Amino acid sequence: MINKYFPEIHGNFGFGCMRLPMKDGKVDYEEFSRMADVFLGAGLNYFDTAHGYIGGQSETAIRDCVAKRYDRSQFLLTNKLTTPYFNKQEDIRPFFEKQLEWCGVDYFDFYLMHAQDKNNYQKYKKCKAYETCYALKQEGLIRHFGISFHDKADVLDMILTEHPEIEIVQIQFNYVDYEDASVESRKVYEVCEKHGKPVIVMEPVKGGSLVNLPEEADQILRDLGGGSNASYAIRFAASFPNMAMVLSGMSNMDQMTDNLSAMKDFRPLDEKEFEAVRKVCEIFKGLNLVPCTSCRYCIEENECPKAIRIPDLFAAMNAHEAFHNWNTGYYYSNIITGGGHGKASECIKCGKCEKVCPQHLPIRELLQNVARTFEK
Repeated sequence: MINKYFPEIHGNFGFGCMRLPMKDGKVDYEEFSRMADVFLGAGLNYFDTAHGYIGGQSETAIRDCVAKRYDRSQFLLTNKLTTPYFNKQEDIRPFFEKQLEWCGVDYFDFYLMHAQDKNNYQKYKKCKAYETCYALKQEGLIRHFGISFHDKADVLDMILTEHPEIEIVQIQFNYVDYEDASVESRKVYEVCEKHGKPVIVMEPVKGGSLVNLPEEADQILRDLGGGSNASYAIRFAASFPNMAMVLSGMSNMDQMTDNLSAMKDFRPLDEKEFEAVRKVCEIFKGLNLVPCTSCRYCIEENECPKAIRIPDLFAAMNAHEAFHNWNTGYYYSNIITGGGHGKASECIKCGKCEKVCPQHLPIRELLQNVARTFEK
């Protein structure tokens, strides 16, 4: 299926490379190569990465498992300019050239200004990042120029007004965040429509949160008699008319197979399925969950002074709130024991994690809640 916005994209489903298969702390090249083969064999061709993903391993894994094994015409690759890796305009081009080298390619099909919000956008403006990267496009080193975005709709409206040269916008979009006032997925999507910008979806399964649902919510989707929980979430995101691409961060072959079953021959949600999703949203609204997507920016782009595994502690907290299983406390204990990992109560409140959190979470405050729950 040819993409209606970008003919070079095959289909509307992309391989997000932020959560690749791992083995002993390294990307499992054998498994990733197998997954890439299946993905490309299904007629799809879009891969997405950034330098901060898996501590730089995502880019080099793409080089070794995709770029070295396939002709450049057989795959598309998106990369991003991320805040920690430049401090002035002169830093941008050398970093970009290193990214080409790390990925083993001589151009990027899409290049995005990463995780734009009202704060870091000012740094990009000061360093003339948009102008510098657009010049790289003029040189043929970037085929399409865009942004990824994590903020409110009015901020996106401002950026797109100031930079009409933006061709595509990557946003967080899933059925739980659709009407969430803190994320504003619907409103952000509508701003993209207003400016005529096609959309790439990230976090359609909200970091896996929409896979293992509370029992009541899970039963609603099971009663449909169709696909997996993940498939309904991905199809929800892809069902909107301005969506050019939905990304999924897949870490094993089972996830790949499940996602392909939903997206290789894509069918939008019907009204019955939309209604089931709305009911699931109502259940989520009644839960006191931490809206963490496990992107791991808080611990991979910053070194926590106390080595606190923040996303893992939030996952334990959410499991406790959603399922009330006896073993959530046991899971918390496993996280903090071994490897020198800190407890939630050991947070020194330096705030480094909050500065890079795309969800703008009050992490220091939330860690206090985690400590009260598990460290009684």
